[in-house]
Amino acid sequence: MKAVRFHQFGEVDTLVYEEVPAPKAAPGEVVLQVKACALNYLDLWIRRGVPAYKIQLPHIPGSDVAGIVAEVGPGVEGTSVGQRVIVAPGLSCFRCAYCLSGRDNLCDQYRIFGAGCDGGYAEFAKAPAANLIPIPEGISFEEAAAFPITFVTAWHMLITRAALKPGQDLLVLAGGSGVGSAAVQIGKLVGARVLATASTPKKLEQARRLGADLLINYTKGDFSKEALRMTEGHGVDVVFEHVGPATFGKSVASLAKGGTIVTCGATTGPTTELDLRHIFWKDLSILGARTGTRAELETVTRLIGERKLKPIIDSVYPLSQAREAQEKMQVRDLFGKVILTP
Repeated sequence: MKAVRFHQFGEVDTLVYEEVPAPKAAPGEVVLQVKACALNYLDLWIRRGVPAYKIQLPHIPGSDVAGIVAEVGPGVEGTSVGQRVIVAPGLSCFRCAYCLSGRDNLCDQYRIFGAGCDGGYAEFAKAPAANLIPIPEGISFEEAAAFPITFVTAWHMLITRAALKPGQDLLVLAGGSGVGSAAVQIGKLVGARVLATASTPKKLEQARRLGADLLINYTKGDFSKEALRMTEGHGVDVVFEHVGPATFGKSVASLAKGGTIVTCGATTGPTTELDLRHIFWKDLSILGARTGTRAELETVTRLIGERKLKPIIDSVYPLSQAREAQEKMQVRDLFGKVILTP
């Protein structure tokens, strides 16, 4: 089969489109004919060799996969060849205390599909049968690949961790990103007033179409001052943060008294400076968030099927153009998700 993999860590030119052996389903596994695979910033990090992920080379990336069941391994029940499915990207043991309490995203053995194992930049991919979720009727393979990681992460951040409530003010950073566009929609679904930042008028208009009430071009000035102006000096109740040190201080400054900042990433670096006086004087909460749980993904999938949430696709590339697709993501020239199709 054809696949894209890297044999050494480095920049985008390490990606190679080549012939590789097709996977075989072991007990408890299935093989999927991949129909679509969405890109994530995680793909860029593991390609560069970040220490947090133990990658065996050569490696096939790709965590958000939608396809058709092509082979069923021994011992698999309830799954048949021809089913349209997505792969739940969180790989957990489902036996430990965390898993049994419903917090499988905290499992000590937790891995991300496509990072802890070969992923979906390929014509075929194998996955645990327990991680398959049927694609809702009427949802295309491209749409199905576009939502798992971003939407379940945004849901976990806003609903589970920050407990966003109707009527609250939510500030979404980088509303044009995959996870940002998901957060805008979830905020509106809850009934919050959504402030969204983006870097261009086009992206701001796209965020408005998703439901953002107030728009901030962060290239034109201090977004925290603009958020305070828009809230008549009060600040926002929740900040959806996933950028890191480039924005974190301003995110804190944007908060109202008793406000919450919830963060899932650090795309601009791992460390930041904080003025602790803001934290204790305004009675603020800072929450971390990982990718969401399997139960949360099931909820998101249902809402996608009911068209209450919508996966946003920026562009679709053939698998052979994975380098070009990753380059587009690197320069942030996108609104929503970039998809590869074998």
